[in-house]
Amino acid sequence: MIDTRVHANGPVTLPRGHRWVVVDVETSGLRSNAHRVLSVAALALREDGSVEREFSTLVNADCDPGPVHIHNLTRERLADAPRFTDIAGELADILDGGTLVAHNASFDYGFLDAEFRRAGRSIPAGQRLCTLALSRRLELDVPNYQLSTLAQHWQVQQLQAHDAYDDARVLSEVFVRSATMAESLQLPLPVVNCRSRKSVYPDSVQRVPCQWKNPGRLTEAGLVQGMKVVISGSTDTPRLTLAGRMTEAGLDVLNSASRQTSVVVCNDAGVQTAKVRKAMAEGIPVITEQQLEALLEGVAPGEPKVATVIDIVPQQETPVTTATTPAPEPQSWTLQGKKPKLWAGRRVLLLGGTHLEAVMMRSRIAQLGARPSLNFTAAVTDALLLEGADADKRMSRVNDRRLPLLTSDDVNAAIENGVVPPHMRTESRLTAPVLSQGEVIDLPAKTTQWSVNIAWKAEAVGDEFDVDVVTFLLDSNERVDTDDDFVFYNNPIYDDGVVELTMDGSSEQSIRVDLASIPNECERIAIAAAIDGDRTFGDLGAVSISVDSETGTAATAVLDAGTTERTMVLAEIYRRSGKWRLRAVGQGYDDDLAALAVRYGVDVEDSD
Repeated sequence: MIDTRVHANGPVTLPRGHRWVVVDVETSGLRSNAHRVLSVAALALREDGSVEREFSTLVNADCDPGPVHIHNLTRERLADAPRFTDIAGELADILDGGTLVAHNASFDYGFLDAEFRRAGRSIPAGQRLCTLALSRRLELDVPNYQLSTLAQHWQVQQLQAHDAYDDARVLSEVFVRSATMAESLQLPLPVVNCRSRKSVYPDSVQRVPCQWKNPGRLTEAGLVQGMKVVISGSTDTPRLTLAGRMTEAGLDVLNSASRQTSVVVCNDAGVQTAKVRKAMAEGIPVITEQQLEALLEGVAPGEPKVATVIDIVPQQETPVTTATTPAPEPQSWTLQGKKPKLWAGRRVLLLGGTHLEAVMMRSRIAQLGARPSLNFTAAVTDALLLEGADADKRMSRVNDRRLPLLTSDDVNAAIENGVVPPHMRTESRLTAPVLSQGEVIDLPAKTTQWSVNIAWKAEAVGDEFDVDVVTFLLDSNERVDTDDDFVFYNNPIYDDGVVELTMDGSSEQSIRVDLASIPNECERIAIAAAIDGDRTFGDLGAVSISVDSETGTAATAVLDAGTTERTMVLAEIYRRSGKWRLRAVGQGYDDDLAALAVRYGVDVEDSD
């Protein structure tokens, strides 16, 4: 039994009101709809952080175990393990009524939810907490947020990486220390409701990865594996059943028509649904369900996909971290053609002042290369005091930490005369550049997988803002080609995870992007946010952006010029001269998310 009660800073007490259950899974792949759980561990914690109950087992999913070089789970090791249906009851019992804690919690929760569904049950955990989101909220002084890096930061010994039980043990220690720090900083924990939102679109076809290349449009030769097929309107066979048969035949079934669609299936083309209109405009063949049935009897073999990599010019090598090597040092990024800015590496917390004064000072802080901090976190190096700062409840903690106190005169003198205040400590963290609105940076070519993390001020529980982070994949005309190119809470995954939205915090959401797999016709990826209801970005305040890879952060930005806007384009990743570039945008609009989607070409009323 693990004992996590004794720590460097003494005994701890976990936040009350939750039954914390730390979970880790090892899987055969990355997609819960196509891959399986091979190992699972769950540790239920007492209030003092010690383990009250534990559960751990291998799982025989009778499938290709996938990346054996990572998890070391071979078919032979799994052969005698129980099926998930055999362990579902005991696992459900330990999860029942608990708040699931995991590192990248949407991943672990998604896989367990899928396995419980296959077993004819529902996962009993209704809430989850992501330690990745928690670590970002704390702004820990680490080069990245991998579990191995956090274990080193908190001085937790990691015995066997990618072993579900050992990862859960390490994570329980990381969680206890992180939750204790959050309590001391009076930062609310990023607990989210797992079932807060469900798709409103009926009979939506779940995308299944297709292993065949798209051979193009349907011709007289018939169907070929890899063809992209869309169903529109009512069908004699239930839509999901029909889609399943096409998927088994090797076809790629989608929910929206695009220029890449091979054929649209519609029993009554005269109805003129949006998909049929798209087909007619693009010259895509439209066939009936009866014609489809005949064609399915002779689907020709397709050409297997071959992984492709976008050829872009290298900018900077990035070290690789393994479970047995130390985490890399923070990387020194600079804006192309520019020297590091005067206050680079500082994290400045602003207290007091009017909205306009705060906006102006944050803008000037960013010009100096410092990062305005939205919360009182572990990373704050200085406090900027404006009128009324003494009334801020965080002032006492600023004094306890003995942070340097800055004034607007210090900021103005630095801008005008290029000086560092004598009372500002000279040491600072080596960090990524802070982009001002409109500023651009090239993303390093060697890294293609990025996480764009959006955060705002963490409010007290019950007073959170309802913010939706969304993404549009745009062509050269800055329009989506299909509604599937709009990634949001009801459509969180594009093309089997090439772009994915994760919502693992009450004031932070992430967009994960695999640039190597973005379609060639996509020229720009626009990342935006919308506030539901009558509240505005003026009410929300500053929004923080951090663009991270597994080995470090490429750039950050803080945007807070909002007033009456309800939607805002925050950042863009776009192609230019063979490179992927990142721009901090900050363009706001007074209308709602639906209007923003329409502006980018999304048909928000289409559900055929």
